Amino acid sequence: MFRMRFGRIATPEGMCFCVIEGEEPNLIAKEIEGTPFTDPVFSGREWPLADVRLLAPMLPGKIVAIGRNYADHVAEVFKKSAEHLPPTLFLKPPTAVIGPGAAIRIPEFATKVEFEGELAMIVGRACKNVKAADWKSVIRGFTIVNDVSSRDLQFKDGQWARAKGIDTFCPLGPWIETDIDSIDTTNLPIKAHLTHKGVTTIKQDSNSNQMIMNLGEIIEFITASMTLLPGDVICTGSPAGTEAMEPGDFIEIEIPGLGKLGSPVERA
Repeated sequence: MFRMRFGRIATPEGMCFCVIEGEEPNLIAKEIEGTPFTDPVFSGREWPLADVRLLAPMLPGKIVAIGRNYADHVAEVFKKSAEHLPPTLFLKPPTAVIGPGAAIRIPEFATKVEFEGELAMIVGRACKNVKAADWKSVIRGFTIVNDVSSRDLQFKDGQWARAKGIDTFCPLGPWIETDIDSIDTTNLPIKAHLTHKGVTTIKQDSNSNQMIMNLGEIIEFITASMTLLPGDVICTGSPAGTEAMEPGDFIEIEIPGLGKLGSPVERA
């Protein structure tokens, strides 16, 4: 399969799905009819990507996330070993999704809000009871997700729905890379750059090879319990290096081959 990047953009005429072609800084957005789940039919309209607003590439029916999938992050947050806290499953609401450049808005009741840069998978077809070896057959592509989490609420509530489900707490993008064989998910660097008071520092600097459950195991684990539908987003877990953000900060997640996902931070 040739390389294809699907995105979603806002133009003067409205929202549309597109194929993003070229290389930065000269990317072109070519409008497609329909959705990214079939072979693209081009409308003939196109724009320089710099002239339109890039949105989250997908508005999912559900966001299924794996927690505690990196041993170093388990130790960092929970002060326990992964042996005693194995990976777990949780959901984020689709209303938490925002696109590249949109602001993470921190409410007053959330006092310790942290970024979590992660690899995300986009489901390509309805599926249930998928074996680990067959995971690629149900995935349309990859993108980047920031599983923003209010750490204080996470521990106060005892479950994670409020802490991870606040509006704007799921930046997603910049696009969906469908050439999944071009991405070595067994050895994929994941970095998070936090800009605080004008100074940018690398906070997360890890690799997908540190995952406890690999991508196939994640798909098998999830689909044993629930049906996945086209457009559902799967968050594969956060490595260590997460840190609290403050209004005025800027957080950028970077994964080679998938681009960068940046978000300013504001007070709600």
